[in-house]
Amino acid sequence: MTTELLNLTALNDVVVSQQPYPFFVIEQSLAADSVNAIMQDFPTIDEGGSFTLDDLETGPTFDALIEELNGPAFRQIISTKLGLDLSILPMIVTLRGYSREKDGRVHTDSTSKIATILIYFNEKWTAQGGKLRILNSQNMEDSVTEVAPNAGTMLCFRVTDNCWHGHPPFEGSRRSIQINFVADQAAVKKHHSRHGFTAKLKGIKKLFSGG
Repeated sequence: MTTELLNLTALNDVVVSQQPYPFFVIEQSLAADSVNAIMQDFPTIDEGGSFTLDDLETGPTFDALIEELNGPAFRQIISTKLGLDLSILPMIVTLRGYSREKDGRVHTDSTSKIATILIYFNEKWTAQGGKLRILNSQNMEDSVTEVAPNAGTMLCFRVTDNCWHGHPPFEGSRRSIQINFVADQAAVKKHHSRHGFTAKLKGIKKLFSGG
């Protein structure tokens, strides 16, 4: 498949920051004429938490983006930028559509993850909360940079022991794709089991609440 949705030129040209851990931010990570179509295809998620693709209905343009993100060209660029070999590692995809007040707490990603990529799909972001921060420490105010989750903005970082990040509280629509390249298939199974169980539990609660 010919790459059309990702802005590979911007990805190739981006400069990686090495402190406090390897990361980069691109505000226009997608081809300009593809953003609206992908946003229209983004599945409806009106509750908090993370969802796997198995939980959701997606459109063809969105599916094509996921295919490109899992393709060799994107993997090679990220490998080069972060100093990793992601060529044969499993990839997992998680979607979020709604942020709760409790979300965004400072954390590092699990050790089974090798690299994390976030792509946002929101209209021009004006809220003070909800902007992800790259942090020097566990202190939310000890930040290196702050990323507004505007449509097409991508954040990518290498998962390290000190990859602290989080965002100030925000309640409302906040749409994103999270891509993780993970160490092995065991991590994939654990991820799908955990998020699949969460989605089913939410469905049961909604059924019994009459929602």
